[in-house]
Amino acid sequence: MNPDFSQPLVAIPTLFLGGVLTSLNPCIYPMIPITAAIVGGQEIGGVKGGAETPSRWRPVLLTLTYVLGLAVLYSVLGLIAGMTGTLFGAVSTNPWLYFAMANLLVLSALMMFEVVPVPVPTSWVERASRPGTAGRFTGAFVMGAVSGLVAAPCGAPIMAPVLTWVTRTQSAGLGFLYLFVFSIGMCALLVIV
Repeated sequence: MNPDFSQPLVAIPTLFLGGVLTSLNPCIYPMIPITAAIVGGQEIGGVKGGAETPSRWRPVLLTLTYVLGLAVLYSVLGLIAGMTGTLFGAVSTNPWLYFAMANLLVLSALMMFEVVPVPVPTSWVERASRPGTAGRFTGAFVMGAVSGLVAAPCGAPIMAPVLTWVTRTQSAGLGFLYLFVFSIGMCALLVIV
């Protein structure tokens, strides 16, 4: 099935449905406990009469913030593909890029096996531990974006044709909109759960 992306009234519901179907893919399942940990570990909303009462809307807002982080990440990909047009494809097929990426992967592997030490400043470690803190909106947004990176291969069968179309037509606005709608569909079941 090849949807006609040039007609937004057809493409938007198709991409939303594609996102919902993608969310049924087993590789999306690891995102559910991450979302639950961020939303479930919420801070106390307020104090009434000396008793602590959690806010009823806070988990909903945290979940929507998480989804927004993922949606913004995917939408920016669509925007970049639309703005760069054929440059996006030309850069990704450049042999020098392959060489640089291969060396980066080798260096990362050496760091992972502790062959090459990685001195990390203490302030960076402290800062990295804060965004994922449960109950914070900034943490929910950042973790949503990071989860989007983790889940990107799961959505590739839908995202690849959209990004290809956007790159060919150089329509940055539609690229942003289409990938935003796809990611909202992909997170619909997370919001329900």
